[in-house]
Amino acid sequence: MTIAREAQERGWWEKFAGEMGARQALYANLEAGARTVAEYQMTLLPGLLQIPAFTEVRARADRAAYPDGFDPIRALEARAARQRVLERAGGPTCEVIIDGLAVRRLAAPPEVVQAQKAHLVDVGHHRRRVTIRVLRLEASIAGHAVPRSAFVTYRYPDAGDPVVVAVDTVTSDLVLTDRAEVGNYLDLYRRLQEAALTPAESLDFLAALAEGLSEKTWS
Repeated sequence: MTIAREAQERGWWEKFAGEMGARQALYANLEAGARTVAEYQMTLLPGLLQIPAFTEVRARADRAAYPDGFDPIRALEARAARQRVLERAGGPTCEVIIDGLAVRRLAAPPEVVQAQKAHLVDVGHHRRRVTIRVLRLEASIAGHAVPRSAFVTYRYPDAGDPVVVAVDTVTSDLVLTDRAEVGNYLDLYRRLQEAALTPAESLDFLAALAEGLSEKTWS
C-alpha cells in the first residue's frame, strides 16, 4: 500500500512542470523516495523550509529561472507540494546547514525575512525529522575549506542506489553520482557540519535574529 501511494505521489510535479521550471522539478524528482536529504545553503534559505511569501519574492526576483508560462500562484502551489515530502509517512529526514551569508542577506523585504526566520525556528522545534544548523561567518572549517556553492546530498533506501549530489550553479544544477566526486562533497559536508552551531544553538541564534536582536545580544 505504501509503495502504491508513493508511486502516485512521485509524479505530481509533471503537472506543474510548465509553471515551476525545470530546476525545481529536478529537485522534486530527487526528493521523491529519498531516505535522507542533507543540504548546505550558501546565499539563500532552503526551498523545502521557505514560507510562501519568501518563495514568491524569490520567484519574481529570479524570473529568468522560470519558463515563459510562469504563474506565481502555480509556482507557490508547486513549492508547497514539494514541502509535503517532509510531512508524509515514510518521508526523508532532512538536515540543512545555512551559511551566515544566507541568514543575514535581505533576499526579501525585511518583514518577510523576519517571518521566514521565525518559521525556521518553529520548524526546528516541532518537526522531528528536520534538523537546522547555522554556519556562522567566523566559524573555523577543518582544513580551511571554503565551500564554493550550495549543494544537496540524497541517500535512498535501496543499498544499490548511489548517493546523489545536486550542485547549485547560476544557470543550472549539476547532478553527480560518480563516487569520487560525491565523496568530495560528503567530506565537505562533514566539515561544515562540525564547524556549524549545534541545532539548539542554531535555533537560539535564529530566534534572536527574528526578534530583531543584535548578534552581540545573542552572544
